[in-house]
Amino acid sequence: MPVPIEPAFVVGALVALNAVTFLLFGWDKRQARRGGRRVPEARLLLLAALGGTPGAYAARRHFRHKTRKQPFVGQLHALAVLQVLAIAALIGWSAGSPL
Repeated sequence: MPVPIEPAFVVGALVALNAVTFLLFGWDKRQARRGGRRVPEARLLLLAALGGTPGAYAARRHFRHKTRKQPFVGQLHALAVLQVLAIAALIGWSAGSPL
């Protein structure tokens, strides 16, 4: 029997993940300015892939960080599109009409 997942838990986890993503982008920008050890792009993309895309976009705008760097920007955009499609599919599935 599957264990039900509370919507409040999912929302809380996503808020926390987006906060961590935002802060990590800020840390990477700080390290870039100081010439310090950077956060690997793969780690930033992983956080976005796990649901931190809104935090990544907010951080890119706020810190003006990683706004033109390719292929990072293209990969982040692709993740955002895939997440929107996945959410649309879940909404369709939960409404009983698959896309």
